[in-house]
Amino acid sequence: MADKVTISVDALGGDNAPGVVLEGVEAALAQDADLEVILCGPAEVVEPFADSHERCIARATTEVIAMAEHPANAVRKKKDSSIVVGCRLVKEGVAQGFFSAGSTGACLAAGTLVMGRQKGIARPALATVLPSPVKPVVLCDVGANADCKPEYLVQFAKMASAYAEHLLGVKDPSVGLLNIGEEEEKGSAFAQETHALLKQELANFKGNAEGRDVLSGSFDVIVCDGFTGNVCLKTIEGTAKMLFGQLKGIFKSSLKNKIAALLIKGDLKKLLGTIDPDAAGGAPLLGVKGACIVGHGSSNARAIKNGVLASAAYVRSGVSEIIAQTV
Repeated sequence: MADKVTISVDALGGDNAPGVVLEGVEAALAQDADLEVILCGPAEVVEPFADSHERCIARATTEVIAMAEHPANAVRKKKDSSIVVGCRLVKEGVAQGFFSAGSTGACLAAGTLVMGRQKGIARPALATVLPSPVKPVVLCDVGANADCKPEYLVQFAKMASAYAEHLLGVKDPSVGLLNIGEEEEKGSAFAQETHALLKQELANFKGNAEGRDVLSGSFDVIVCDGFTGNVCLKTIEGTAKMLFGQLKGIFKSSLKNKIAALLIKGDLKKLLGTIDPDAAGGAPLLGVKGACIVGHGSSNARAIKNGVLASAAYVRSGVSEIIAQTV
């Protein structure tokens, strides 16, 4: 696959847009000389930026999809919104990938309805690399499908395995099913039926993964329905934020602790880096035609930069084509 990649970017995506988006895109262009960006948003925002940056093209849009809007309805009605236009550029082959830190629901709807599903994919799924200090762990689905059938999770496992292998470099990734016990008969009827189907369909399925296994590195890929996955992800992020907040308070509480903090400052930064959601930049929507990477709404400029770069890396890896061939 050619190194040169064009990514359409939603200039209005995120709580702090467009400022952080422009800053992040600028940083991504500076880091990747083979990257071209099509910036989608109001003319007064995207055109001056494109005029002053090489390898950036402005695509003026006139509509905005707000966070509170019904995703599917907004995508159908607002054809000239930055999210819909960005996805349409991928469908038309003008861009190879799309990135947004805007409404997750709208991005999922546009990715599915505008870019389109890969042939044979029942439900595209949102995957994320968990902030594990041991090794990369892919969790899928983390919010695209709240209600699932067992056969959906089999496809999630196959897609996430392709993502782990070809983008993260994990050879023969092991797959676990998120459940409340490691025994086959544990969990709901849905979990038991899913376990049996995964065992039948996937050679790399290694059984149930309990909550304590999520960050332990026992599995390379963990699959679940989108409702459970989203709760799991938000719990991990919230716990990490709370713990680091408590540590910060402890280190500031006395002179002795301040000195201790200085002594281990480098190690603390390394640990924080392993669980920093901004490092990944976004989560790919697996199973659509092209790259559709969704960032979190509170993304800062660094997260935007990493999200745009992750979109380019996803395209270069050929994961979308591999999923189409294997699933």
